[in-house]
Amino acid sequence: MTAVEPPRSPTAGLAADRLRWLPGLRTLLSYQPGWLPRDLVAGLVLTALLVPAGMGYAEASGLPPINGLYATIVPLTAYALFGPSRILVLGPDSSLAPLIAAAVVPLAAGDPEQAVALAGMLAVMAGGLCVAAGLLRFGFITEVLSKPVRYGYMNGIALTVLVGQLPKLFGFSVDADNLIGELRGFLDGVLAGETNRVALGIGVASLVVIVGCKRWLPRVPGVLVAVVGATVTVAVSGLGERSELSLVGPLPKGLPSLALPELSAGNLTTLAVGAVGIALVSFADTSVLSRTFAVRGGYRVDANQEMIALGVANAATGLFQGFPISSSSSRTPVAEQAGAKTQLTGLVGAGAIALMLVLVPNLVKDLPSAALAAVVIAASLSLVEVAGVRKLWRMRKTEFALSIVCFLGVALLGVIEGIFIAVGLALLNFIRRAWRPYVAVLGKVDGLKGYHDVTRYPAARRVPGLVLFRWDAPLFFANAEVFGQDVREAVAASPTPARRVVVAAEPVTDVDTSAADVLQSLHDDLEATGVELHFAEVKDPVKDQLTRYGLLERLGPARFHPTVGTAVDAYVAETGVQWQESDQEPDPQPGH
Repeated sequence: MTAVEPPRSPTAGLAADRLRWLPGLRTLLSYQPGWLPRDLVAGLVLTALLVPAGMGYAEASGLPPINGLYATIVPLTAYALFGPSRILVLGPDSSLAPLIAAAVVPLAAGDPEQAVALAGMLAVMAGGLCVAAGLLRFGFITEVLSKPVRYGYMNGIALTVLVGQLPKLFGFSVDADNLIGELRGFLDGVLAGETNRVALGIGVASLVVIVGCKRWLPRVPGVLVAVVGATVTVAVSGLGERSELSLVGPLPKGLPSLALPELSAGNLTTLAVGAVGIALVSFADTSVLSRTFAVRGGYRVDANQEMIALGVANAATGLFQGFPISSSSSRTPVAEQAGAKTQLTGLVGAGAIALMLVLVPNLVKDLPSAALAAVVIAASLSLVEVAGVRKLWRMRKTEFALSIVCFLGVALLGVIEGIFIAVGLALLNFIRRAWRPYVAVLGKVDGLKGYHDVTRYPAARRVPGLVLFRWDAPLFFANAEVFGQDVREAVAASPTPARRVVVAAEPVTDVDTSAADVLQSLHDDLEATGVELHFAEVKDPVKDQLTRYGLLERLGPARFHPTVGTAVDAYVAETGVQWQESDQEPDPQPGH
């Protein structure tokens, strides 16, 4: 007897609907015990990097360092519930720091409390914009982020992060805001003798441990070993003071509290402009990073849910004395490198920071910055994509060039600029191909099914007076005139006087109003010379468009055939003209 599935209860349906909006929670509910050791280790490793990064980006944004830790704890917790990516790390980011400072510092007028309130409201507004965009399903814009763009982005990020960490590895600092400035400052510092040999030794040793464990001892958490080893070494030996090492230092004490920022209407208006820019930058950066790591991890992410999660994380951060946040292109690969499997890694990191702030704020005070630089450098090396770029070079030179342009744009101009330039070029290249698509005149090849390009198969037979023309692109304003000209040229080049031209329209997926006008004009011009314009294999949605334009009625339904074969049969039946005979062998070239 067949078992009958019990009816689904309304409660179960409601629970499933709620989990749809909480993909992170859904992952945690189906958590596998084998993931736990990796997530715990990755979370602890990540903590060592989250603390100095959060404090540093807070200062760069014109805010107190403690607020950088608040802006680290809250988004990690929010994203663990709402985020679709399994390992994406959210928090303060270098790409947003200048935008936050530009919006907050002039209005705060040197008042730290006012700066915190302004930054909090900025995060709430930017978060609201992201949530609205996600609910309106604007996530489709991530579909323009092709593989060449992702390769270029990751390689550009890897180079930028690597160069930015080199001064810290060598034990000194560089004040620069772009790749060229950082590289010049690093070389100048080395030549000027600013290298701290002890820091360099600790950094290189940490890097060797991390890379060595990954290659030869993959089960050993090399990042954690390096961080703990460097901290203990400095604490026991007293190298921090003797060698003037840069250390993380003691953490500020205390946890964030819920506080709704109160600002004047004038400030809100001024912040709105900055919020739009921050929302665009943070989502563009997050969408690329999320999609890239999803591909690497073998899973998919919902771009609309990614927008919503980013918005919720920003809004929550703003309500808990934080500031706008984004995904981190330096801390996410560290999490991946340390073996992170799920967003529990982020929760461990957030919890560890919270515990340190309350219980042991001095726990990481002896952690050298050089060791952290080694962690980030090792992570950046894992981002480099060489094999994929080489494959692009072999398979399609235009996509290779697109990847290089994105790489140079990200590295030299910035993440957002590089992505926008690459995406813009990709769209222009698509328009170029659609503007001048492949066209073919078709014929019948003995021994082969269907109709094929006569330039590839010179032995193809044709019906005298009949031109079978194929256009491999949608018809729109930019290529409609080209289409009309190509049809006229095909008619003129017919080996016998043309009486009818049939457009094989299966590749035509769209016809806009400009193209409809061109079709009407083409029909009139051909009719004037005694040539009929017919169509075959027009898709139903396209036929619906032609009906709305009135073109189907003007041309006549009889001129639209279901297949090329029926169009040919109809011509032969009406005219009595037969296929020409072929005295050539079929060309063996592949293609249509």
